[in-house]
Amino acid sequence: MVKKHSGETWKQILFNGHKQFRKKYAVSSHGRAASYNTDVEKDGKLLSGSLTSGYRTLNLHVKNGNGTIYIHREVARLFCKKTSHRYKYVIHVNHKKKDNHFKNLEWATLDTVSTHQQKSPEKIAYKIKQANKTVGLKLNASQVKTIKSILNDPKRSITYKQLAARYKVSEMTLYRIRSGENWGRIK
Repeated sequence: MVKKHSGETWKQILFNGHKQFRKKYAVSSHGRAASYNTDVEKDGKLLSGSLTSGYRTLNLHVKNGNGTIYIHREVARLFCKKTSHRYKYVIHVNHKKKDNHFKNLEWATLDTVSTHQQKSPEKIAYKIKQANKTVGLKLNASQVKTIKSILNDPKRSITYKQLAARYKVSEMTLYRIRSGENWGRIK
């Protein structure tokens, strides 16, 4: 038996192969998941599911299909209005992946997702930590300055491969230095 929260509604999750299970599955507008036979509130059992990359999921083994159901996506599909077919992704407004309440979920485009992720407190803290990191780095600030000046030289004769070998780093590291993804604070 599942106790209903104030203002909470439940909707059944329909997916390929849902009829082959003995039980039915549902999510609520508050982001909870449950299995049940006839009625969620009468014979339902709350499910905690698993965590996949920080997102709450249900792993249901379905023949010929993917059995991982992301709770936030189902809540958004059933309770949040999608204003355009371009909105294919779901974001957590407060950046808390476990908060699947429908008011915390929004449909978004890929560009919106990218912008939203950059504003995440975890992402900001990670960037600060990485920017202040001094131990365990293959390069130091003066080497990066030299690399940047070489890469920005229009008359450069050395290739990325040669430069990578000289500094014992990968070519991808050089591309990331040039774009500012790595060592962006060094001019």
